[in-house]
Amino acid sequence: MEKDTAIEVKNLTKIYRLYDKPMDRLRDSLGLARKNSFKEHRALNNVSLTVRKGETVGIIGTNGSGKSTILKIITGVLSPTEGEVNVDGHISALLELGAGFNMEYNGIDNIYLNGMMIGFSEEEITKRLDSILEFADIGDYVYQPVKTYSSGMFVRLAFAVAINIDPEILIVDEALSVGDVFFQAKCYHKFEEFKKQGKTILFVSHDLSSISKYCDRAVLLNQGVLLGEGTPKKMIDIYKQVLVGQYPLPKGEGENLLDDEDIRKAAASAADKGGKRAAGGDEKASDASSKDNKSGESPSKDSKEKADSTNPDTLEYGDGAATITDFFVTDEKGTRTNSIIKGTEFTVHMKVRFDKDVAAPIFAFTFKNIMGIEITGTNSMVEKAFLDPVKAGDVKDISFTQKMTLQGGEYLLSFGVTGFEQNDFTVYHRLYDALNVTVVSDKNTVGYYDMESKCIVEDAK
Repeated sequence: MEKDTAIEVKNLTKIYRLYDKPMDRLRDSLGLARKNSFKEHRALNNVSLTVRKGETVGIIGTNGSGKSTILKIITGVLSPTEGEVNVDGHISALLELGAGFNMEYNGIDNIYLNGMMIGFSEEEITKRLDSILEFADIGDYVYQPVKTYSSGMFVRLAFAVAINIDPEILIVDEALSVGDVFFQAKCYHKFEEFKKQGKTILFVSHDLSSISKYCDRAVLLNQGVLLGEGTPKKMIDIYKQVLVGQYPLPKGEGENLLDDEDIRKAAASAADKGGKRAAGGDEKASDASSKDNKSGESPSKDSKEKADSTNPDTLEYGDGAATITDFFVTDEKGTRTNSIIKGTEFTVHMKVRFDKDVAAPIFAFTFKNIMGIEITGTNSMVEKAFLDPVKAGDVKDISFTQKMTLQGGEYLLSFGVTGFEQNDFTVYHRLYDALNVTVVSDKNTVGYYDMESKCIVEDAK
């Protein structure tokens, strides 16, 4: 293992035996089981992963994808069926509520119990006791048996122990979702401190905004297989494909998926099922543009600006029932542009062609910042603007008009057409990060958007 590596996972596989009857489990434990008395479930399938020292790495995936299993193997709670794990550094882990706590002991006793299990002496824990109690902030309840705690109090104490014993590696499994908003803010502030101190953080979360904001890298697991790893933005976009069942499958068992470029191409291929797609212009517009070029004529100002602001690496996918053939933004004067002045009205436009009958399509757009964090967005269902059926061959022009209150800066605009097929959420066509929009501002407040506050200062009466 290299010197700058904190965690190294090599070809990790975890297999569970699933029995139909408790008696079959007993027979198997006694060596008397028939060959077909159980089924094998691969919670992890040939997963390899490296986490460097000082990195904050997030693991995302659907329920049952193996996220918690890999953390438990890294921390030594579980043993792998195959493969190996190497760790360089002192680990503190918060895997799940109840892990490592004796429910009959009070909070103080459990602090010492947990600290000693991690490898600290009684004297070392005593030195950190005040900071642990201050962080947990559960008052005199710390002297009561843990079994009397609420789930919020429990996670406060558990996280306070895990994060205040000064570990080199912190591992957290979705525990922060239990605490209240103030406690979560305190925890994430601690994450920032850890990052500045060069600590290594590995955590599982379904909060994609936290993954985008705090992680240097993200790892995507699905059904025990490593789908990919890379920037949080890329992995979150692919994860959203996984959620709707539109992503390329591995070629063989235990084989990792394609690299990011292959995933993008496969996703685009899926979106092409319904007919020729056009990201940024329909076929007629594309043909016209081609003719213009052949004739030597200069493209229009609108087409130039659109070409400059359209992302050539737009991630697109869908089942082919609909295709977004055009998309653009206009300012308050109705002029196509990718620059909007803060405080003015603007409109998001999209044109959609339907290649199949759809009972009730939903049209949507989303703004992200350059870190991939979704800032705002809406759809036609939320706005109660359109809930009608459409026929194959129909073409719809959709527009969303609103006031620009985002702070000045660069943003990425995504578009989508979705709906429900027999109560199942279905993506007909999505274009992620398709268009760059620049917000021009001479006054930026704190945060993502401006509340347009009116400030009045008067002499006291």
